[in-house]
Formats: sequence, C-alpha cells, structure tokens
Amino acid sequence: MAKKKNRTRTILIIIGIAVILLVILGLVGRRLSGPNATRVEIVTVETRTVTQTVTASGRVQPEVEIIISPDVSGEIVQLPVVEGQQVQRGELLARIKSDFYEAQVEQAEAQLSQAKANLSQQEANLLLQEQTLDRQRQLYEAEVIPLDQYEQSDTQYKVAQANVDAARFNVESAQARLRESQEQLRKTALYAPMSGTVSQLDIELGERVTGNELQAGTTVMKVARLDQMELEVEVSENDVVNVALGDTASIEVDAYPNRIFKGVVTEIANSARLQGSTFQEQVTNFPVKVRILDPHNAEARAMGMADAGLAGETPATEDYPSFRPGMSGTVDIFTNTVQEVLSIPIQAVTVRDFNAIKRARSTAAEADTTAGDEEEVKPDITVGGEEDLQRMVFVVDETMNVTATIVETGISDDQFIEIKSGLEEGNRVVNGPYSAVSRELDDGDLVEERGAGRSL
Repeated sequence: MAKKKNRTRTILIIIGIAVILLVILGLVGRRLSGPNATRVEIVTVETRTVTQTVTASGRVQPEVEIIISPDVSGEIVQLPVVEGQQVQRGELLARIKSDFYEAQVEQAEAQLSQAKANLSQQEANLLLQEQTLDRQRQLYEAEVIPLDQYEQSDTQYKVAQANVDAARFNVESAQARLRESQEQLRKTALYAPMSGTVSQLDIELGERVTGNELQAGTTVMKVARLDQMELEVEVSENDVVNVALGDTASIEVDAYPNRIFKGVVTEIANSARLQGSTFQEQVTNFPVKVRILDPHNAEARAMGMADAGLAGETPATEDYPSFRPGMSGTVDIFTNTVQEVLSIPIQAVTVRDFNAIKRARSTAAEADTTAGDEEEVKPDITVGGEEDLQRMVFVVDETMNVTATIVETGISDDQFIEIKSGLEEGNRVVNGPYSAVSRELDDGDLVEERGAGRSL
C-alpha cells in the first residue's frame, strides 16, 4: 500500500514539473519571438468589373390604370362585369337608373318646343309691326297723321324686334338645356375608355353612387393595362442622385423567387415622400418607377396586341409570369459600371486619422534611435493635433508588417470597391476581421494570415 502511494506521488510530481517547464518555455518563446502578430485575413488587389447598384423595394402596379367614376348620381341597375374580367374599349361597364334623366330630357324638349312657338309668335308680331310702320310712314309723309302717332308705331316696331331677339335667345337656351339633359342621360351608362382588365371593382348591383361634372364622384371600378406593369419603389435621398432615366435594372418579385426580370427606369419623382411623424423620425424617399421589360400576363398582352391591330398567337400561360397589382418586389438599379479596374473588398477600406498615423511613425522612428533594445512602448496616437480623416487600407509587405496607405476610391457594388489610386495590382491588403481593420491595427504592426492565402 505504501509503495502504491509513493508511486502516485512520484507521477504527480513529474506531471507538475512538466507543466511548469511548458509554461516557462512558452514565456521564453514569447519573449524571444518579439511582439505578437495579429491574425488577419489577407486578399490580393485584382482587376474586375464593378457595377454600382441602388437597391429599393416596392410594389407592382399597372403603368396605365383609369379610375371609372360617374358624372351623375343614382342607383346601379346594371353591372355586367366582375373584377378581373377583360373588357374591350367601348364595352358597357355599368348603368345607372335613368328614369329621372329621361324625364329631364322630355321636360327640356317641351321647353324647347314652347320657346320655338313663342319665337314664331314674336316673328309674326314683328312682321305685323313692320307693315303697320310702313303705312304710318306713308300717312305721316302725306301729313295725314301727326308725328307722335308715327313715332308710336316706330317704337312698337322696335319692341317687336327686341321680342324676337329675346325669343331666339330663349330657343337657344332651351336647346342648350336639352343638350345638357341628353348628355346627363347618356352619362348614366359607363363604358370602358380602353381595352384592359377590371383591376378593381368597388360597387355592387343596387348600390347608389354619387357624381357630378365638377369633381370626382364615387369610384366605381378601375380598368388597367395589365400587359404593361411596373414597380414603384422608394429610393432614399442619398441614392436617388445616382439614378437616371433609362438606367437598367434587375427585378425580383416575391411571388417568383427563382426568377430575375429585366427593367428600366421610366420615372423619377421630383418631390420627396416623407415618412414619420416627427422630424427626427422622418425618412426621406423618392418614388421611382421601373418598367418590367419581360413579357408578362399573357392574356392581357394578347388583348393589347389585338387592340393595337397587331397579329400574333397567344402565348402559353405558363411561359409568362402573371403579375398582379400590389405584389411586392425588389429592384436593383444599375447606375454605373466600370470595366477592368483595380478593386478590393469593401470591408478592406477604413477611415482613419492620417495625422495620428504620421505622428505614430515619427514617434516610432525616434524610439528606434534612442531606446535600442528596450521594450517597445506603443505611443498614444490619438492625442494632439488636428484630424485628417482619410480612406486607407493596410498593405502587407514581405515581412508581414502592415503599412497604412491612403487610397482614392470610386464606385462600389455589394462586394467590391474601385481603387483609383494608392494600390497596384498584386498588392496584398488586410481584409478582416472588421475590428482589426477599423481600430486595432496600427501602422507597422506585425500580422499573421489566417489559413492559406486566397485571392478574391
């Protein structure tokens, strides 16, 4: 038993000594190896095509959609269409009860007849007064009647002329009232202003609608050209300055997750659309319309071709996507493209105070000449002097030390950014991690690459 305890104690002592030796060797190795190297990701500067994009979300809507509302009021007595139905130009969409307007027409016709009869009566009276005036003139010239009697006949003639003019005006007024009544009666029938699809139906048979010619009445329905669809997206004020009419785009509609559609910018709003109740919460966006160029909505497209007098076979429904108003989607607008330019990943570029880096370099140079082999003390590079914020990258040299290098950047896509100056093809730069690039690395630091080198 005693021998067994001694053997266990010996083993524990050996293990303890081994651990102590390992710790000592680690400390010595660290001291001999100098400063610790920061583990980073490194990429190589290469030439590639960079396309700047603006991404925005919105909803599908028809390019052309007409609101159908009545100019007269009444009860809907005929509604031969349903929502989603295709209609031809001039086809009846709805009819309003016309009894009242028919009575108005009959009343206007009667008033016109009365006005015409009165005109005939006044014209006959004018003829009579004209004949009387001629006789009175002859008698006056023959000195048979006095002047006042002749002047009285002349006055009666002029009154008859005025009555005829008034009667003619009454006829014209009655004709205008008749035309207005007939127009009101005609407007009890609502017809399709163009060929398209009933995209929205807001009334039912028997429902009362209101309307007049001076302002929009009850919205009865909407007729749209579904073969001409677009997306209206919200673009932020920072991005809208890069968007121009005619820019191409790629469109993803949520209902078709595995398909990309082509598009083109057709309209950019001049006025912003503000969202948010307070100034601090407000988001400033500009509506931008992007037309879908890929053929879609086969049946509506066939109708549009027929309406335009173009011959063509109706394509299979499965060949064309079926876009409906209100579908959500995302648009990538291609605002600029540069070919074969130097570029690196976006995350490799950071913004630092270059004056602080220059002060650090100066301090390090002085320390090298005065301190000799003394332990390195990293200076405080954030104190004193004005800031000179610059875009820069950390270039890795053959000794695995980094140099903070100012770069001039151009456009960027979702991965890479164009480098206009400051780097050459083949340079190796630090790409990550983000904490190292943005704040931890300093000019002249030693780095160690994570894993095998790679090129992006």
